[in-house]
Amino acid sequence: MTLPDAPSSPTGADRTFQVDLRGLVDLLSHHLYSSPRVYLRELLQNAVDALTARHALEPAAPAGSFGIRLYADGSAVRVEDDGVGLTEADVHSFLATIGRSSKRAEQVTEQRGDFIGQFGIGLLSCFLVADEIHVVSRSARTPDAPAVEWRGRGDGSYTVRTLRSSARPRPGTTVTLTPRADAGEWTRPTQVRALARHFGSLLRHPVTFDDGSGGPGAAVNPEPAPWARTYPTPGARSRALTAYGEDVFGFTPLDTIELDLPAVGLKGIACVLPQAVPAGRRHGHRVHVKGMLLSEQADEILPEWAFFVRCVVDAESLRPTASRESLYEDDTLAAVRDALAERLRAWIARAAASDPDLLARFLHVHHLAVKSLAVHDDEILRMLLPWLPFETTDGHTTLDEFARTHRTVLVTSSVEEFRQVAAIASAAGLGVVNGGYTYDRELVHRLPEIRPQTSVADLDPATLTAHLDPVDRETELAAAAYLARAREALAVFDCDVALRTFQPASAPALLVDSREARHERTRSQLAREQEGGLWGDILGALRQEAPRAQLILNQLNPLVRTAVAIDEPELARTSAEALYGQAALLSRRPLRAAESGLINRSFLDLLAHALRKDH
Repeated sequence: MTLPDAPSSPTGADRTFQVDLRGLVDLLSHHLYSSPRVYLRELLQNAVDALTARHALEPAAPAGSFGIRLYADGSAVRVEDDGVGLTEADVHSFLATIGRSSKRAEQVTEQRGDFIGQFGIGLLSCFLVADEIHVVSRSARTPDAPAVEWRGRGDGSYTVRTLRSSARPRPGTTVTLTPRADAGEWTRPTQVRALARHFGSLLRHPVTFDDGSGGPGAAVNPEPAPWARTYPTPGARSRALTAYGEDVFGFTPLDTIELDLPAVGLKGIACVLPQAVPAGRRHGHRVHVKGMLLSEQADEILPEWAFFVRCVVDAESLRPTASRESLYEDDTLAAVRDALAERLRAWIARAAASDPDLLARFLHVHHLAVKSLAVHDDEILRMLLPWLPFETTDGHTTLDEFARTHRTVLVTSSVEEFRQVAAIASAAGLGVVNGGYTYDRELVHRLPEIRPQTSVADLDPATLTAHLDPVDRETELAAAAYLARAREALAVFDCDVALRTFQPASAPALLVDSREARHERTRSQLAREQEGGLWGDILGALRQEAPRAQLILNQLNPLVRTAVAIDEPELARTSAEALYGQAALLSRRPLRAAESGLINRSFLDLLAHALRKDH
C-alpha cells in the first residue's frame, strides 16, 4: 500500500520501501495467480485457518459447531466464518501490512503446520475482482472485545474503526466484496457456488452457500472424502472409490488404487487410465492440502514413469508454493513421490500374483509404461518381463512364450531392420524380436536374467545370410554375367549382389543393410567430397572401411530366374535396379533421393521395353 512521503533524512539514514498497491495487484494477477478465480480459494483458506485457530483455542467445542457460510447474489460476495477473529491491533498488524500473516503470530507459530496458508498475501487476491474489501471481525481470544471494521481500497488506502458488539454478536470474521463490472464472470452466484465446490469439496469444516433467493443454504461439502467414509463391504468401498474417480476425471478407471501415507497425513486414490497414453506424457494430478484444492496439474507428485494413472490426494504435510497452486520441491515432496511410487509397484505385484485377468488388461493398455519401469526396477523386471508383449517373427507374443520355442533369441536394433528380415528369418526358423521400439532391445537383452537357459544376441547381416542356402556352382556360373552387371549398376549405393535360395519363394530379393552401416557410408562419402580440406583431414582420421549393403536375389523366385538369364546389358542393368528398388521399398526405411529416382527410372525403362517388345 502506498505510504506518505517520508520526511527528509540525513544521507545514509534508513528509509522505508513504498509499495504501489495497484502495481502489486497487477503483478499478482499476471505472474503469481493463474486466474482471478483464486480470490474465492484465498477467502476460503483464510476462513479455514481461522477455524483451525478457534479449535485450538476451544478444543472441547463439538465437531461441526463452527463453519463457513458463503453468500453471492450478483451484487456482493460474502464469506463468513466462526473462526478465531481479529482484534483492532490484529487488524492494524495483519490486514494493513503487506506480506505479514496472522499465521506467523507468536501464539500460533508452533501450530503453523495446521494452517494451509503461509504467506499472508492472499487477501490481496480479492482486488482482482473488487476495488474494495470490507472486513468485520470479532476476536474469540478476548471475550469482551468489540467488533472491528476494516475497509481496504484498491488505491492503497484503508480505514479502521470499532463497532458495537451487536454489529457482530459472535466471534468470527465476515469479508464482503463489491464486484467490479468486469468481474461478473467470477462473482455471479452460479460461479461462486461452482468455485466453492471446486476448491472446497473436501474441506473438513461445514461450508454452505446462499444465493440470496430466500431458500436454505446448500451444502458445498455435504460428505467427507470417499476414502474417509466407512462402507459395509470391501466391494462397496471399491465401487465408491471408482465412482468418485469417474466423477472427478470423466473416465471409468481400469482399476482404483487406494493411497495412504500416514507419516505425512496423505490419503487418496490413483485411477488407472483405461487407454494408453504417449510415453512420458504426464497427466496432472489433483492435490488437496488439508482439504483445500491446491492444484489440478500437480505432475510432480508422481515419478515420470507413472503416466498410466491420475491421482486425487489430500495431504497434511505438503508445502504449497507462494501462489498456492503447486507444490514446493523439498525433501518431504521427494519422500512422498518415492512412497507413492512404491504403492504403484505394490499394486502391479498384487495384480501379477493374484489377478492375472486384471494384469493382462493392464499390460495390454500400458505395456510401454511398465517397460519404462522395468528398465530401472529389477523387481518389476523379474516379475513382469515374461508377461510383456513384444513384436517377433512369431507375431505379437510374450517373451516367455517366444523363448520356449527359440533357445537363441535374436534382436534387431531398429524397426526397419526387423521389417526387412522378418519374413525370411521366420522361414529360416530364426527367432527375431523387434528391438526398435522404446526400451525393447534393452529389455530383451536382460531376458537371460529371468531364463538363464535362453541366450540373446543382436541380429547382424552375417547371421541372417549364414542361414540362406547357397546355389549350386553351375547356377552360380550361369548367373555370373548378370550379377557382375547388377553390381556395377548398384555400386553407387555401395551395394553388393549375391544369389541365394530362401523362403518364402514369393520374395524376389532381400536388401540386407543397417542404419549404422548407412551412416558410416554417408560419413565416408562426405570425407571423400571434402578431400584436401580441413573436414577431409578430420573425417579422414575417423574413416574406416564402410560396410556395404547386400542385395540377395532369391533363386527360388521365378522372376529372379528369368532376370539372371537376361543377355541384353541395358535390360539386365534396369532389372537389377528394379529389384533393388522393390527390396528397398519392402524394408520400409526412408528412401534417399537417389533411390526414389532409381525406382521411377527403372519402372519407366521396363515399361518402355515392354511396349517396344509388343510392337
